[in-house]
Amino acid sequence: MELYNHITILFILAIPIACIAWTVTHEEVFREPRELCAKKSTECKSIWQRKFFYLFTCEYCFSHYVSLLFIFITDYKLLFEDWRGYLISFFALVFIANLYMTLFGLLRQNLKAEKIEAKLKDNEWHEVKEKIEEIK
Repeated sequence: MELYNHITILFILAIPIACIAWTVTHEEVFREPRELCAKKSTECKSIWQRKFFYLFTCEYCFSHYVSLLFIFITDYKLLFEDWRGYLISFFALVFIANLYMTLFGLLRQNLKAEKIEAKLKDNEWHEVKEKIEEIK
């Protein structure tokens, strides 16, 4: 397979990895299990248990395991056809998936800021309108 195809697959395969990692670690649908994991990640006595439960609260950490799963499912190798291809593809997928999640996080943050600004402007408009009515 040509390098162009390997790189194309890398950027496409990172999309579902980022989607799964973000959904599990940030979205409302997994809030209760994530809160339980966050609690257990601080309260468990064993360091291995704490680290295991922390895994489900950190998108960066969780993306490593999702990447491993996708490499296993797809048998994706980058640059080399032996074990080195698996190793390189693993870290490349984690990197690109986290790049996607960072961009998505920034986009969501900007959208939230715009919504807040719109609400503030709307509230200011209502206050000005009320003052005008009081003057009349």
